[in-house]
Amino acid sequence: MNAATVTRHLVIRGCVQGVGYRWSMVQAAKRLGVRGWVRNRRDGSVEALAAGEAAAVEELIRWARQGSDGARVDAIDVADAGADSVPDGFEQRETV
Repeated sequence: MNAATVTRHLVIRGCVQGVGYRWSMVQAAKRLGVRGWVRNRRDGSVEALAAGEAAAVEELIRWARQGSDGARVDAIDVADAGADSVPDGFEQRETV
């Protein structure tokens, strides 16, 4: 990745499981050209890794704050992350 790219780790809390949140995030990320993954966590939150051009990643984070129809986002933690093991596309992963 070059200087214009960033990688962010997200943990989204609220009513974000069972409402199409992960599927919708995959669609938004693909539309924005962001690479990474999204998955449910056993504690009821959703976790994601987003990598790409800084503006595109920030736009995906803005999307994540609103979420899919039916979702209610109460909080979102965003942290810098390493670019190791970022997939070529954006994928939905198994629950951890």
